[in-house]
Amino acid sequence: MKKIFLLLFSILFTMSCYTQVIVKQFNADWNKSNSVTWLSKLTDCSVKYYDISKNPNLQKQYRVVVVPTIIVFQDGEEIKRYQADISFKMSATRSEIQEAIDEAIMGGF
Repeated sequence: MKKIFLLLFSILFTMSCYTQVIVKQFNADWNKSNSVTWLSKLTDCSVKYYDISKNPNLQKQYRVVVVPTIIVFQDGEEIKRYQADISFKMSATRSEIQEAIDEAIMGGF
């Protein structure tokens, strides 16, 4: 009985401490050359890609004013936003975005 209790406690504790981080990149077909290709190398998160030229409603929904735009979400809430510069190139680095992800995850403990 004690082992079952410990197992259930462990499962509940793990579920309550787990935080979900999602990184979303918004770009457009005409700006493919400036797509951020290293996003798939980020760890401890899931990555999603959206083409606002094919889904213009997403531009308004996420308030995307320049592409590419990368938004980091924790448990569905935006925690960090990175936007391209005037030349439509992303100036944020992989390590900057990974740091935001790591901080979000560590903040859950």
